[in-house]
Amino acid sequence: MLWPAATSLVAGMAMVVYGAVVMPAPAPGPAVAASLPPRSPAAAAAEVPTLNASPPVRIVIERLGIDARILRLGLNKGGTVAVPPPEQARQAGWYDGSAAPGQQGPAVVLGHVDSARLPGNRAVFYRLGQARPGDRVEITRMDKITARFTVDSVTQVPKDRFPTETVYGPTRTAQLRLITCGGTYTESGGYDSNIIVFAHYTGARGT
Repeated sequence: MLWPAATSLVAGMAMVVYGAVVMPAPAPGPAVAASLPPRSPAAAAAEVPTLNASPPVRIVIERLGIDARILRLGLNKGGTVAVPPPEQARQAGWYDGSAAPGQQGPAVVLGHVDSARLPGNRAVFYRLGQARPGDRVEITRMDKITARFTVDSVTQVPKDRFPTETVYGPTRTAQLRLITCGGTYTESGGYDSNIIVFAHYTGARGT
């Protein structure tokens, strides 16, 4: 894993506005800020066979009304993890230094919470903070397989205390991390927190 890049992930997540200063509408945060999950996987997840690597192309979280394409993202020149460009704020991005969805390890998918370019400033992960344990996340991959995940927890953490190892560290099972901005927004500093959804792999269709 690229730890320096992972540590810098949160630096590029705030809304980007060109030509004007726009105060975004407050996005819904987690109903309850759950504790970070333990690193050991659930026994049920350990019994599910993992998949080979294949890039993700679409994410669906039906209860939240999320249905979006997924871009493949790498690193910026400065070594930070890239985020979707402002003109593609409706789309999520998969960090290709992480596992593919359904592959052993944590797959990391991130997206903007808002954008001045979109109606109501609502970007792809505007409602991510409303996720709750038990929600289903489906990610379709380039090989036409859809990996299914179940949400374990959702938490909001200050950006200066981003849990890098918990998000990016190796796992014995296939896991998923969904990340966006949250907390308080200021024009000078952007958002002060990140919302992180932790989910585990529960199987696939199309295999």
